[in-house]
Amino acid sequence: MSVNVASVQTALDKAAASGALAGAVAMCADRGGVIFEGAAGRRSVAADAPMTSDTTFWIASMTKALTSTAAAMLAERGALDLDAPAKHYIPAIGDIGVLTGFDANGRPITRAPRRPVTARALLTHSAGFGYELFSADVEKSISALGLPPMLEGKRATLTAPLIFDPGERWEYGVNTDWAGLLVEAVSGKTLGQFLSENIFLPLGMSSTAFAPNDDMRARQAGMHVRLPDGALAPMPFEMSPVADYESGGGGLYSTAGDYLTFLQMILHGGKCSGNRLLSAETVTALSTNQMGDLRVRPIPSNTPMSRDSEFFPGMEKSWSLAFMINHERAPTGRAAGSLAWAGLANSFYWIDPATGVCGVFLAQLVPFADDRAIAAYLDFETAVYDALGRA
Repeated sequence: MSVNVASVQTALDKAAASGALAGAVAMCADRGGVIFEGAAGRRSVAADAPMTSDTTFWIASMTKALTSTAAAMLAERGALDLDAPAKHYIPAIGDIGVLTGFDANGRPITRAPRRPVTARALLTHSAGFGYELFSADVEKSISALGLPPMLEGKRATLTAPLIFDPGERWEYGVNTDWAGLLVEAVSGKTLGQFLSENIFLPLGMSSTAFAPNDDMRARQAGMHVRLPDGALAPMPFEMSPVADYESGGGGLYSTAGDYLTFLQMILHGGKCSGNRLLSAETVTALSTNQMGDLRVRPIPSNTPMSRDSEFFPGMEKSWSLAFMINHERAPTGRAAGSLAWAGLANSFYWIDPATGVCGVFLAQLVPFADDRAIAAYLDFETAVYDALGRA
């Protein structure tokens, strides 16, 4: 495919010039290779360093797709049974009850789950776990039990009660953090080691890690917060340096180029440079609905870090072992059956197998689902499809 680079770059430039974002980096590719690479604005409103294509970002929940792919690899190798009780691999997950209410002292009341948590339920966000960022019940439980806040990166936080029985509905939560611990338990390696050996190194993703090295830090974008008057202010942020586990749900730092390489591998059916990382069967599981009649639901906010959010409101969406799937053609031009998700700091990606294109858009701004940030991303995606003639 050919793409009008100037028209896509204009969408990025507009976002930075308007103050929607301090800056952003975006890239897209088709099955032939990279077709657009661009940056706009500054890494921070408090400094003059420009955004560049190699700028490092905290990619937050974009980590989930990589962790889920690692779990799918282990399933492909016969080391992980996706439908066996997860407690067979991590006994502690079998001790977590389902929240039924709170006692007079505000402590959670729980009962045993009606069915066990499985790896498949974790990977499809249907296991019953929530996030304190999006659930008042989870936040209340964490507080009453004296558990650390999620962003402190403590494993104890993951033991907060389930908020429904496994398999009952889709709910965004710490599911993929547990999936990362499954990868560790089954492989005998840390999550970072497994990802590095099986995904990062084979794909040449040299700027992706849970702990950025000095080179990555030197080109890292700063975090920002949207002020009430619409302006942006610098916001000190980093994943906790005293975390006691590597967060498979949101701990990675990366670049647009690195992440696009991963998306291209999925777009190419599990292959990279002629080498196969995933079987065709595993790519199918990563690309098709794996939660039956359940559907992705809007995510309500329980924190200033995010607004209420939903991709393409009113459109039916399901979940594979790693990605959200839109069941209809999106207004941007994205075809039905495409794969996508995002990160808390307003970073986004998609893979469109039908059209044969994938893209990534990285920024560093909270709250998530900020109106102007979302509009900037959708303008970029729309510009890509318009440039391709809405293939």
